[in-house]
Amino acid sequence: MNDEQLLRYSRHILLPEIGIDGQEKFRGAHALIMGAGGLGSPVALYLASAGVGALTICDGDTVDLTNLQRQIVHCNDAIGAPKAESAQRTLAGINPEISVRSINERIDGPRFGELVHDADVVLDCSDNFATRHALNRACVAHRKPLVSGAGVRFDGQIAVFDLRDAAAPCYHCLFPESGDNEDMRCAVMGVFAPLVGIIGAMQAAEALKLIAGIGTSLSGRLLLLDALAMEWRTVRLQRDAACAVCGKR
Repeated sequence: MNDEQLLRYSRHILLPEIGIDGQEKFRGAHALIMGAGGLGSPVALYLASAGVGALTICDGDTVDLTNLQRQIVHCNDAIGAPKAESAQRTLAGINPEISVRSINERIDGPRFGELVHDADVVLDCSDNFATRHALNRACVAHRKPLVSGAGVRFDGQIAVFDLRDAAAPCYHCLFPESGDNEDMRCAVMGVFAPLVGIIGAMQAAEALKLIAGIGTSLSGRLLLLDALAMEWRTVRLQRDAACAVCGKR
């Protein structure tokens, strides 16, 4: 790192758990962010400011006025623009050193595998179960760690599925695709703006820990937040040996 980089990242470098070696790991890492909305916004902002060297942001939607209440990577001037491109512009202003690739499309089929294959860590910031399950299958196939977040109304959740570990559960172990899970969209249910900021910031923290190999990740745990009471619950997760996605890993 040059002198300017040492200064930019000095507050991370001062942490003995990170130091120069950890910051170099950030700089050499590639994170895939699926979704540039309420969760993807803080995820992208924190990973970019932390110096993660390559970010790929996928989102097929455009910025709408109703998004600006919580999707903090976008500004008023971005209304009508593709979300992935709007996020890319914002991140370039925060940290021009990193590489940000915007993919303005709804990812489908084998495209998930292509994108996951090239990433070191995957962050699920999507808003529907179809995308979540497709992303999980790709992460299982390529043994990539998946950081999953969700938030609607005042309720949030976050978990890590570290699929590099054969004993770790996958997303399908927790929410079977054939189950009775139903998408709850913010457009219908509403969402408390800081809720997705809290969950998204935690997703970014878990991703950075996974990249640097520090601390204890949330693998095997699901954290549930009731933001009205500001109370957390922890649910322990175990791998389902009969899971249709990871059972034969």
